[in-house]
Amino acid sequence: MKIGDLEYECGDRVATITLNRPQKFNAISETMPDDIQQAIDTAAADDSAHVIVLTGAGRGFCGGYDLDAFAETEGENPVIQEMPWDAMIDYQFMRRCTDSFMSIWRCPKPVIAKVNGDAVAGGSDIALCSDLIVMDEAARIGYPPARVWGCPTTAMWMYRLGAEQAKRMLFTGDLVTGAEAEKMGLILQAVPTDELDAAVSRLVARIKGVPKNQLAMMKTLVNQAYDNMGLNSTQTLATLFDGIARHSPEGVAFKARAEEAGFKQAVAERDSGDPIPGSKK
Repeated sequence: MKIGDLEYECGDRVATITLNRPQKFNAISETMPDDIQQAIDTAAADDSAHVIVLTGAGRGFCGGYDLDAFAETEGENPVIQEMPWDAMIDYQFMRRCTDSFMSIWRCPKPVIAKVNGDAVAGGSDIALCSDLIVMDEAARIGYPPARVWGCPTTAMWMYRLGAEQAKRMLFTGDLVTGAEAEKMGLILQAVPTDELDAAVSRLVARIKGVPKNQLAMMKTLVNQAYDNMGLNSTQTLATLFDGIARHSPEGVAFKARAEEAGFKQAVAERDSGDPIPGSKK
């Protein structure tokens, strides 16, 4: 069943949700966050589903927001305003996206992310909202816009890694492999490419026989601890900071460079280690 930019199917107690824009590396369109929430709500209401698998079509999991639309195009779009900008208009749009991604976390059924390829920027937000992550050991995960032009709105890096490792990832914007992510404790398991399907299937087989009410209680038990640690307020701050980052002097310079030279060139310059263009000396 097609749900916007996603595919949904259910059988043998397992609902599978596939991000389905392979020609765009499953990049997040303006409507995909709403599609994710609709698919998760569909699985939550499906009495036959005990566990949910979330994955990407093609070679990648998700390459983040579609920057052909949001970065390279001239003028305003949902994440870029002309100056002076209205922070609350930006916040309302991005908070809706964040809450849609968090429907994965808040769903009463376990969600396993099968990360079959890179999960970058907003794609890492989606993966890290899942309950369990099994990843191709050669795939990469990270949040490069932490260098300029972004902030991870779900803030899951902090809650999954702790302060020092989260700072390491967000100060550098580095991408790490699945193998590295497992060593850091960011994900449950990293396996060779040809073993990914089997590894996820084994995990699903252990979970899908458990009663739905028992799974919901166990998930709520763990999640409420993070709620009590201030997850919601951290996400509010992160979502505001995301808008500020895109409209800071450096963020504006990055957007202008992406329009001029293309996003790939702007990213290469951003990630080179040299001072960010537009930043004060």
